[in-house]
Amino acid sequence: GKSTLLKVLLKLLTPNSGEVLHTKNLKIGYVPQKLHIENSMPISVEHFLALKPQCTKKMITKVLILFSIEHLAKNSLQKLSGGEMQRVLLARAMLNNPQILVLDEPMQGVDITGQAELYQLLTKMRSMLNCAILMVSHDLNIVMANTDEVLCVNHHICCSGTPEKITNDPKFIHLFGDQFAKNIALYSHHHNHHHDLHGDVCTNCHCKD
Repeated sequence: GKSTLLKVLLKLLTPNSGEVLHTKNLKIGYVPQKLHIENSMPISVEHFLALKPQCTKKMITKVLILFSIEHLAKNSLQKLSGGEMQRVLLARAMLNNPQILVLDEPMQGVDITGQAELYQLLTKMRSMLNCAILMVSHDLNIVMANTDEVLCVNHHICCSGTPEKITNDPKFIHLFGDQFAKNIALYSHHHNHHHDLHGDVCTNCHCKD
């Protein structure tokens, strides 16, 4: 249901009732849950990125560097690890400088170390590029530790709000249990500063406000 909801919001599917309204000229970057790659038709990372409409070589070089995957440019997509593939998909989604980045289970098929690195990268991207991130995930510990607002869905919207508010919501506690709600990791990140791509707080960088 979560992936279907995302596709409705992206206007990839038509809702049975109601309507989806987007701000005029809204730019959205989308990373799907799964990407089917035809093994009989190998394609390199740089050629895959070049399939994006109105994409230039300069834009490709920029995102390859941003996501630290320039060394993979000539590699075949079929030979990438889970973490490498997700970085490539994120790079492709960022080619048009989206205002909103939509991620559907972005950590699927990625090992624990790779997940931590990708979440750090997403945090830096949001801070540096001033890009909102809408993410679907079933990993509640990660969600609670890395997000500002949470929407809990179980056939319908159960509750919504900050991670702290959600873990104290009676509907959330009823759904997952009191002990889980108490033990879940919480981390509040303050967005009154910017990070460079190494994760350090930068005081004199030219990041977008």
